[in-house]
Amino acid sequence: MAPPKKGKIELPPPIIVKKVTIVAAGHHGGAWKVAYADFVTAMMAFFLLLWLLGATTEKQRKGIADYFTPTLVKLKEGSAGSNGMLGGASITDVDNYPNRAGQTGTKSMTIPRDTTGGPKEGGERIKKRQDMQRRLTAKLEASARLARLAKQVRMIDTTEGIRIDLVDDADFSMFQLGTTVLTPDAAALLTAIGEMLASELGGLSIRGHTDALPYNGGHGANNWSLSAGRAEATRQALLRFGIGEARFRKIEGVADREPLVRDKPEDPRNRRISILLMR
Repeated sequence: MAPPKKGKIELPPPIIVKKVTIVAAGHHGGAWKVAYADFVTAMMAFFLLLWLLGATTEKQRKGIADYFTPTLVKLKEGSAGSNGMLGGASITDVDNYPNRAGQTGTKSMTIPRDTTGGPKEGGERIKKRQDMQRRLTAKLEASARLARLAKQVRMIDTTEGIRIDLVDDADFSMFQLGTTVLTPDAAALLTAIGEMLASELGGLSIRGHTDALPYNGGHGANNWSLSAGRAEATRQALLRFGIGEARFRKIEGVADREPLVRDKPEDPRNRRISILLMR
């Protein structure tokens, strides 16, 4: 081995690192092409739908819809009801399920003695309320004094029964200011209502309402006691006008907690008496 030459140092060859950047499918990738293809397909389907709607008749459109929904057609033709839970069927309809004993529906049903309601219940309720309105209107129109007060009476059909609201306003009040004493007009109005209710069946519930104006009648009196006292005064008036004691089920006062005019709690129309003829 030859000795190295003195005075000269040889450097190793330099290492060159080459950085290579791979760009897939252009500058922004290829995802946009998939989204654009979906958009174009959706637009084509949309314009095809518009063309079908404009170029076909109602019968043809129904045929096309049935063609694309064979499962729904089969369900409507062969199931025990239509689509949805008990949709279009009743519990007495004949079904077509593979029952072991060939079970079929029947219209023979046992109905408890105390059961109420039925398919005509809603119609009967409306008919009853309309009959009561007709008879009460006839009583009010028989007197010029009562005809003027007819606008204070509102009759409403509720889930509990038929409710008669006697509503105050700026020109009429059921009770003298701050008391439980009926005004003469209110007494005459309750006479007509009592005569109408006397011929009706069902219990009665009376509820008193006040406005939100503060009331201090002394001895701890407030709107709660005032509304309850006015409900009791109404009950006593109806007793005098022929309503039996046993028919009253509930007497209560709710003060200003159930306003008729919610955005104006001080409005005089919030002062009212509600008489409920229970079902």
